[in-house]
Amino acid sequence: MKFGIIGGGSWATAIAKILTDNGNNIHWFFRNEKIIAHVKHRKHNPHYLSQVYFNTDQLALSSSIEEVVKNAETLIIVTPSAYTEDILQSLPKDAFKGKKIISAIKGILPGSNQLLNEYLAEQFDVELKDYYTILGPCHAEEVAAEKLSYLTFSGTDENEAKHLSGFFKTDYINVITNTDVIGVQYAAILKNIFAVGAGIAHGLEYGDNFLSVYIANCAHEMGVFIKQLMWDENDTEEQNLVNYATSVYLGDLLVTCYSLYSRNRTFGNMIGKGYSVKAAQLEMNMVAEGYFASKCVHKTNQQIHAQIPITTTIYQILWEHIPAEEGFKKIEALLV
Repeated sequence: MKFGIIGGGSWATAIAKILTDNGNNIHWFFRNEKIIAHVKHRKHNPHYLSQVYFNTDQLALSSSIEEVVKNAETLIIVTPSAYTEDILQSLPKDAFKGKKIISAIKGILPGSNQLLNEYLAEQFDVELKDYYTILGPCHAEEVAAEKLSYLTFSGTDENEAKHLSGFFKTDYINVITNTDVIGVQYAAILKNIFAVGAGIAHGLEYGDNFLSVYIANCAHEMGVFIKQLMWDENDTEEQNLVNYATSVYLGDLLVTCYSLYSRNRTFGNMIGKGYSVKAAQLEMNMVAEGYFASKCVHKTNQQIHAQIPITTTIYQILWEHIPAEEGFKKIEALLV
């Protein structure tokens, strides 16, 4: 299968490593010609996971997104959600015709307040049957170190999801499949928001006991939001098919809230220590998806009215500038 990767960050680099370790050749889009020249000459990404070296015979590098899309059968889109619309907007309406799309994005597209599948359907006529997601729990840094990690592939056709997942299974990657394409995307979005909150709590010097109760309540809130968004109150049989205690839901929430690799936790930690949002963003020089996601989920919840007080409070801290201490006093009072 001919794979194309759209994105040049740490997670894109980790995915490129997995695919090439399995002997696959990839078409890989970078915006910057200097980075392409560096990868060709030095055989590694100069800015992300620079310890990962590639056999450049397996790489077809290009700064033309049209070229990468044209030459690939399956496209993996792994860009920050805030930039995805800008990156894809130059493509013609039929660019993805006959191709499979795998989303490795962990956020809502803020320009349209849509999941990637909704945006692709509206702008490029991509059907849900041709759309898949690849999610964790999995950190790019641990993939680079070849520490055993887990990936979950979701698609409406579970057999095809299993087929695609086979290209990613290695000695250090185990793969899982499910069919909850929409639910897993919202789980990834929410866990980033909750991880920002976990970081704020750490910055405010709350301890492990508080954090464990906080995360338990976050897991409950995740289920409340997804069920309210996706299921009619009478669809109890469908709801019961989804186990929110499995790795792509609870597992990803735990690792993103606890891990020192988590950029959302790092961003939140800065906010808890008194950094402004802008100062924290400049200090990190990386995108914390939970920041944008909190505003997008807040907008969505104005329509569905789910009871998500933790998410709402984190939104208020980040976007309405209520003091972090005040926000977490509110959270203290509602945890059970």
